[in-house]
Amino acid sequence: MRTDLSDADTKRVADVTRPTTDFSKAEQYEAMQAGGATSIDPVTQDSFSHISATIPFDEEQPFRLGNALFKKLWVSAPSSTQASDGLGPLFNARSCMSCHVNDGRGKPPEGGASATSMFLRLSRAATTSDEKRAVAAAEIVNFPDPVYGHQLQDLAIPGLASEGKMAIRYTEQPVALGDGETISLRRPTYAVTNLGYGPLDATTTISARVAPAMIGLGLIEAIPEADILAHADPADANGDGISGKAAIVRDHRTGKIALGRFGWKAQNATVRDQSADAFSNDIGISTPDRPDAHGDCTTAEARCLKLPTGVQKRLGNEEAPDPILDLVTFYSANLAVPARRKASFPETLKGKQVFYETGCVSCHMPKFVTRRDSLDKAQSFQLIWPYSDFLLHDMGDGLADGQQVGLASGREWRTPPLWGIGLTQTVSGHSFFLHDGRARNLTEAILWHGGEAQTTRDAFAALPRNDRQALITFLESL
Repeated sequence: MRTDLSDADTKRVADVTRPTTDFSKAEQYEAMQAGGATSIDPVTQDSFSHISATIPFDEEQPFRLGNALFKKLWVSAPSSTQASDGLGPLFNARSCMSCHVNDGRGKPPEGGASATSMFLRLSRAATTSDEKRAVAAAEIVNFPDPVYGHQLQDLAIPGLASEGKMAIRYTEQPVALGDGETISLRRPTYAVTNLGYGPLDATTTISARVAPAMIGLGLIEAIPEADILAHADPADANGDGISGKAAIVRDHRTGKIALGRFGWKAQNATVRDQSADAFSNDIGISTPDRPDAHGDCTTAEARCLKLPTGVQKRLGNEEAPDPILDLVTFYSANLAVPARRKASFPETLKGKQVFYETGCVSCHMPKFVTRRDSLDKAQSFQLIWPYSDFLLHDMGDGLADGQQVGLASGREWRTPPLWGIGLTQTVSGHSFFLHDGRARNLTEAILWHGGEAQTTRDAFAALPRNDRQALITFLESL
């Protein structure tokens, strides 16, 4: 039960978050999908980069400083720019913005030389009883490759060999829809070439991940745990075929057990956790929460560990000492969600009805009300429409990566929020979706759903073309 509400507020929240049954008109406040924090600025490629509308004037400065640090290009140490060195030594990007271009979602390299906004996670599952106990106790989410660590770094500072390069091979597979139309899905196969430090361990799994969009993160963190846990049904007690389970992790800063909300497998509890992970694994920059200045370098990469770091004792004990992580976290938590487009148009409303009737809302829960006692008042008591339950679901063999992350198995993924998905082309310049960008459009993304979503996927595939297009129109309005 929520502890932040009065009895009257509890009833109000229950009433306003109840799924609608009236598709003749838009719901009240539906277009403002982040509540009072929604951005109503004109749609441009910068639509994901606006400050939340609820931020008071005196907090705009830390937002802008965080933005500057988000765009900051780090350099290798030692450097004359001592507040900007410490890159790597092995890394995937020189800045946060390199992966989250315009604060949007990443994509596969598509034949280009750079894979900056997509990388390969490396890990093996627990094998010993002690390792299994550590995962069950949320002390660790999985175990790294003994040579290459948790992530394949395809870049390195001058004079050091990179770890390797990601190789992707796609196989087209046709899918027949109910009305006779055929859609081609591309199935990826991943490998690593040009390995710089010997072979990968035989038990190491490879999982490709694209950078997610940055909008609405603070609001997601402000959703009460009780409201997310209320939708969890790990044993499918109600027999509806949907058995979402909560990701139980540890807050990096406090070490306390917490609900995982961020990352493709919900491995991080807070925006700060997600930011610290990215600094360490993607850029090789140490922070107070992840103080290893050599990033993901392993003991097998001895030369990497001998290289100088960017730690300047007069500035702090890390390459990015306080308040850098605080400012980047504040910026990331307060990027506004854009207002809906055409929420009340007949075709959009028809698509919304199809979205509900085919069962999409079983996992993509439309709305929540954030905590009234949120630490950040800008996110307090807002009716938001993220279209996610933030739980882990078995998505079937088609999307399985075989990689355990905490309580998430190799078939399980966190339900991603859908808000802003219709602006992907405008902001990011592409239309690739899912955790590895294999889907070239929203139709393909839906058709990849399996496991718990198989019934909903099949219902979509059986629809007449006009109904399928209406559902896509609804998604494009988010």
